[in-house]
Amino acid sequence: MNRESSNYKWFVLGILTLVYTFNFIDRQILVILQEPIKADLGLSDTQLGLLTGFSFAVVYVTAGIPIAWLADRSNRRNIVAASLGIFSVMTALSGLVQNYTQLLLARLGVGLGEAGGSPPSHSMLSDYFPEEKRGTALSIYTTGIYFGIFFGYFAGGWIAESFGWRKAFFIVGIPGIALALLLLLLVREPPRTQPIASTVSSKPRFKETISVLLRRPAFWWIALGCSTASFVGYGNGNFFPSLLIRNYGLSVTEAGIVLGVIGGTTGMLGTFLGGYLADRWGKHDKRWYVRIPLYGLALSFPLSYLTLLGSEPLYVIMAYAPGHILNTLYLGPCIAICHTLVSPAMRASASAVLLFVINMIGLGLGPLFVGALSDAYSAHFGDENLRFAMITSLTLGTSGLFFFWKAQKALLGDIEKAKSLSQDG
Repeated sequence: MNRESSNYKWFVLGILTLVYTFNFIDRQILVILQEPIKADLGLSDTQLGLLTGFSFAVVYVTAGIPIAWLADRSNRRNIVAASLGIFSVMTALSGLVQNYTQLLLARLGVGLGEAGGSPPSHSMLSDYFPEEKRGTALSIYTTGIYFGIFFGYFAGGWIAESFGWRKAFFIVGIPGIALALLLLLLVREPPRTQPIASTVSSKPRFKETISVLLRRPAFWWIALGCSTASFVGYGNGNFFPSLLIRNYGLSVTEAGIVLGVIGGTTGMLGTFLGGYLADRWGKHDKRWYVRIPLYGLALSFPLSYLTLLGSEPLYVIMAYAPGHILNTLYLGPCIAICHTLVSPAMRASASAVLLFVINMIGLGLGPLFVGALSDAYSAHFGDENLRFAMITSLTLGTSGLFFFWKAQKALLGDIEKAKSLSQDG
């Protein structure tokens, strides 16, 4: 690869990371705005959980699989651009809603648009970057989550208090439309790399992808491990601003600054480190792609409990920052290693299946679980109801340690299966 093309692949990575940043700005803006929206529209925590979690996730993951199937057969760049345009328009329209039903429909539209973002982007990056750099590239891409959280929380809280929550949706939604046009102008669709095995068709049907994945138990253990980490991440993360506002007396702007700056920067650092360390240590033993998520999650739990039990905002933040680095190590390495288990023509679909499991359990059930439990706990714990709901969620999340442990046990055998297919072809 010449120097120009080498530079260009990093440029494409930057553009796709920016698109993913807008994805999470538009997704997470509702989280920092949910307290003023709750007061304005008269909502319960369960309704908030449905808005930020289950209803969004159902559309997101259901649409994601057929869109990924299409991405494995057509121009992925165009799909990402269309996705960006749709969810940006629907985010702006969220500022016009007058009741819960209208806001719910708008968020369903955001979920539909965002469904076409990550699987095609994952597939493009796996074609732009060789296997030994794929973990780093996909982790850099995944930092878009925390860039989005940074700007969504930081700017969203300030905009809401200065201009109202409705204008916040307009201000963060409209720029994405311009970025979609730039994406079409500046990014080229990469050629697909050669498949692992000639026995797999160049445009496999979705059931072929599922058939391959069913013979890769490591994939499903990884998916379950990521899901439980995501269950806690989305469930507790989506209600963390509310906890700071209700129980620690922070304003919406203050909560946005704390979680935007600290949560965003530590999340970016943890996500990048996960992929970088996996690529570095995984050169000689691919199990590091799963061990890093396993060890990171294990070390994060004591800090996460301290975060939820802290008596003062300072103590909460001191525990939250290192804990957040550790519990964000997992996603980049897991996506990267899952791409080694299928042919290049199946990567978008494999990502969609992985994201389906992660988002249905994590995004779909996490916020809904915490919101519903918070409402149920209010009669027993009073103003501490949300805190104890989040502690319960965290405790359930410890099961992820078992899933990642099982994944690293099965991983080498599944990699050998992929290699044997290549040799047989």
